[in-house]
This record gives sequence, C-alpha cells and structure tokens, in this order.
Amino acid sequence: MAIVQCVPNFSEGRDLEKIEKIVTPLRGKQGVKLLNYEADENYNRVVVTVIGDPQKVKDAVLEAIGIAKDVIDLNTHKGQHSRFGATDVCPFIPIKDMTMQDAINLAKELGEEVSQKYEIPVFLYEEAATRPERKNLATVRKGEYEGLDKKFEDENWAPDFGKAKKHPNAGAIAIGARSPLIAYNINLDTENLDVASKIAKTIRFSSGGYRYIKAGPVEIPERKITQVTMNLTDYTKTSMYRAFETVKMEAKRYGVNVTGSEVVGLCPMEALIDVAGYYLGLENFSLDKVLETSLME
Repeated sequence: MAIVQCVPNFSEGRDLEKIEKIVTPLRGKQGVKLLNYEADENYNRVVVTVIGDPQKVKDAVLEAIGIAKDVIDLNTHKGQHSRFGATDVCPFIPIKDMTMQDAINLAKELGEEVSQKYEIPVFLYEEAATRPERKNLATVRKGEYEGLDKKFEDENWAPDFGKAKKHPNAGAIAIGARSPLIAYNINLDTENLDVASKIAKTIRFSSGGYRYIKAGPVEIPERKITQVTMNLTDYTKTSMYRAFETVKMEAKRYGVNVTGSEVVGLCPMEALIDVAGYYLGLENFSLDKVLETSLME
C-alpha cells in the first residue's frame, strides 16, 4: 500500500481555537493519520505532520487549507517566520510504494484543486518546480505576503495554478514534493539577533556554507535568547551533529554559548542514531544494529 507524508505549515501559532479548527479535517479519517502538530508563538506558525493513503491525505489537507483560508488573515498576521500564505507551504514526501514522481503528481493535483476551489494562487516548488528558480522555497516566498502584489506584476512570477492575484487574506501557497528533511533549531544565550544572523549566514548553502543546510535567525524574547533555525535537507550528507558542532564553534567567535537545540516535527531514527554514534564514539554502530537488537528482545 502506498503511503505519503504531508507537512503543511499554517500561519497561526497563537490562537489554539483556530489551530484546532485547521487540524480537525486531519483527525479520525480512514486512511489518514495525524502524527504531530507543533505551534510556535514567536514564529506564529503551526507545523503539521500527516501520513497515509495519498489520495485520502490530499483530500484531507485540501479541506484543512480551506479552513485556514477562512480563519487566518495575513493582513494582521505578524511573526518571526517568513510567510506568504495562510497555508504557507505544503510538501508531499514519498514514504512507501511511491516514487518522487508520484509525489509530484499529487502536488500538482492539490495545486489545481486549491486554485479552483479557493481562488488561492499556487506555486510549485522543490521537486515539483516548473522552473529552476522556483525550486528553492525561499526564492518563491521572497517578499512575503506584503510583496505579492509587486511579485505578480512580473510575468515571470505568474503562479503555476490560479490567477496572478493574491487572495485578499490568504495570500498564496507553495505546494511541492521533496525528500524527508529535519527542521532543527539551535539556541544561543544572547538576545543579539545579529549574532544569530551571522552564524546562519556562515552555515547555510546560499551563503557558501553546507550544501544541505538552509538557515536563518530568530528571536525568542520571552526566553531572552535567539536561535539559528535551519532545515537539514539531506541529513545523510550534512548530519545534525555537524550542524550543531559548527554552530557551537561559530558562536565562540562572538562570546556566545549554545544552550540547547530542538527538532520541530518528526525526525528520522537514522539521523538520531547517527548523532548517538558520533557522541558516544561507538564502533560499527548503525540502524541495522539497533533493529537487530530490538528484534532480539
């Protein structure tokens, strides 16, 4: 049986009543499993992880996007995280008995339905991108909601589905297909956002850093800290421990300490085993070893 993972990000992280309304279509449906949803007040964003039958997941997510359109108004939305849509981004990840092309096709189906049913312009990104410059989400989202009108004046930025006109309160949406990634944030014991920004610039690929890291700075004022927030787009080539150790090393240049880190959403077991193997110095340590041990118990 084919299984797909979908990780829609909605631009609401503070109003729990609105969040519950958005995730309701993802609960209690046959063939659809809501695995996780994490809201962040500073980002003003909730990251949802759902898994199941490809068509049933797509239909449930379509319904959730419609609710987000009704309850989120980007004209009054403020948060630390970049956004240009009420449902800002919606990637499909092939998990079992699916190819990447299957995930791309699913993204296109959803994109067409979103544009027709809700009149929200849709951009395809990552593996589903129709142009090289649309592969990178940051490029697609550049200018955010406030810059959409100007973006649509450029014919090169006509949406893949729908009219070149932002939805009056829900903006636009990026829908795509990609491999699994890890959303990983590292905490710094400083309120100086400039320090976090400089470290993020050092490690991210777009500024000459690691090939599989996207990174930026975020303030967490109630904790009097900042974060280097990142996506590890291929943890098998740029590991979590490499990102963590590099941020620690760069932080020392500014007299700043790393106080902890967090994973947002799900994390592949293999990535955590890789971290454990590195820090414990275990020899011949692998996912196969862990699975072998668990089967013996």
